[in-house]
Amino acid sequence: MKLFRSLTTVVFAAALIASAGLARAAEVTADDTAKFLAGMQPSADSPLMPLTKDPSWQRHARFFDNAFGQLEQRQLSRIRAWSDAHLAAPKPTMFYMFSGPDFLYANAFYPKASTYVLSALEPPGQVPDLSKLPRGAMGAALYNVEHSLGSILSFSFFITKQMKTDLRAGQISGTLPILYVFLARSGKTIRSVTPVALDAEGNVKTGNENPGPNAPRGAKITFTGSDGAEKTLYYFSTDLSNGGVKSSGFLKFCSTLAPGNSLIKSASYLLHSGNFTTVRDYILANSATVIQDDSGIPLTYYSPKQWRFFPFGRYNGPIGEFPGRYQQSYAELFRRAEPINFGIGYRWRTNDSNLLLAVRLPNDGTAPAETTSSAEPPPAPAKKKPKPPPPAPRGFLFWGR
Repeated sequence: MKLFRSLTTVVFAAALIASAGLARAAEVTADDTAKFLAGMQPSADSPLMPLTKDPSWQRHARFFDNAFGQLEQRQLSRIRAWSDAHLAAPKPTMFYMFSGPDFLYANAFYPKASTYVLSALEPPGQVPDLSKLPRGAMGAALYNVEHSLGSILSFSFFITKQMKTDLRAGQISGTLPILYVFLARSGKTIRSVTPVALDAEGNVKTGNENPGPNAPRGAKITFTGSDGAEKTLYYFSTDLSNGGVKSSGFLKFCSTLAPGNSLIKSASYLLHSGNFTTVRDYILANSATVIQDDSGIPLTYYSPKQWRFFPFGRYNGPIGEFPGRYQQSYAELFRRAEPINFGIGYRWRTNDSNLLLAVRLPNDGTAPAETTSSAEPPPAPAKKKPKPPPPAPRGFLFWGR
């Protein structure tokens, strides 16, 4: 009898261990979810694996394979080559204000960063357990993800109105699913995803901690690349206008990671206005380099004693959606620009794009270490009457607007 009881105990314990093992094997991880949404194979033991046999997912995978393959050849590989040639010693942190979920270009311009801080108005949203979506809902969810990425895959920027419609139409919502797709398609492995918020002093709060209804909220994502080094991506939904940042702890949080490198593109020329002076001043005070198109910080706010400019591409003024934003100083600067072989910003065609690398000078005024460009500093711009902006296609609403 004792032997029988002992055997029963052993069998029961073994069953519990096996059950626990099956539970672990059946877990839907953030990395598998990201790969599945990106049209890539999840791990072999993932509960999402059977769903890859669905014709809607297979069509989705073919669509993304083609779209991202073209983007890699046309844009991303060329941007990485440009970065390797012109950024010799980037800082560990990169700031990308008015970014939306655009990790794709953050990683392309600053692949060596170890911490990425992205911020915009769009809420982080959620990604549910995709294996538990109702029958028939998967195809619609995948289509919404595809459609929300249409503009950035084609033009290099998000169309805000389109994203808001697509990513609020189903159970997959907000910027988080897009971040998942971009991380997976950039060859990253997601280790953890944590909802976060910031208190008024810029301290990161997690779990049940509630810093208030107006606190910046988002996600902290840890991930690794091909080299295995762990990196961190923060995305915060926050108001970057003067009133918004003064009442939140967002910039105080950024200061714990500063100085960094900044990227500004397709930013609706918000930094040209008087309602975004706090963020503009912060970027100038806390960046070792700034990569921007002409929708970023106007040249007049850069001190010539602190910054050296390296222009690339061609400046043809803002598109017609943004009248009155033409900069004669930009036109003068870009007369000495080096060519680029990729498009960026609102003028997204390769031969119509402008890109400015602004590098902070050391205190002694010697040549900066953060760039290997051979371009000479431009002469002081002459004051001329601004030219009218050229016409452009109508009907776009842009990220940050």
